[in-house]
Amino acid sequence: MRKILIIDTSILCVYLGVPGKDTCGSGNDKWDKKRVEARFQEEERQGANFILPLATIIETGNHIAQANSRRYEMAQAFAEILVKVADKVIPWGVFETQMDELWNSEQLKQLASEWPTLASRKISIGDATI
Repeated sequence: MRKILIIDTSILCVYLGVPGKDTCGSGNDKWDKKRVEARFQEEERQGANFILPLATIIETGNHIAQANSRRYEMAQAFAEILVKVADKVIPWGVFETQMDELWNSEQLKQLASEWPTLASRKISIGDATI
């Protein structure tokens, strides 16, 4: 059985380098991009699956759209992850029970294609899907 890591918004924002959200944790358990990338690489090497809850997708998209810089670049990096989720490219995935007409694979790919431009104009993923 594969190990499953549920990726939360804070960790995904750190991984993508969202300004103002590029660290998380407290005390002696601080997470920065270098630590998150190292953990992701190790977990992937060991065969873990990375699962994105819909809330993480929406919240991360909102944080990117409201960032004070590099919105398009971060949205592009996030869009690449969304395509991997849609295509079920290991290690990325989504809880299957979350998928419906709005979030099926083709819709997720379309969102990944269109949203980076919208994010550069401060339009969140949530707003883009309304």
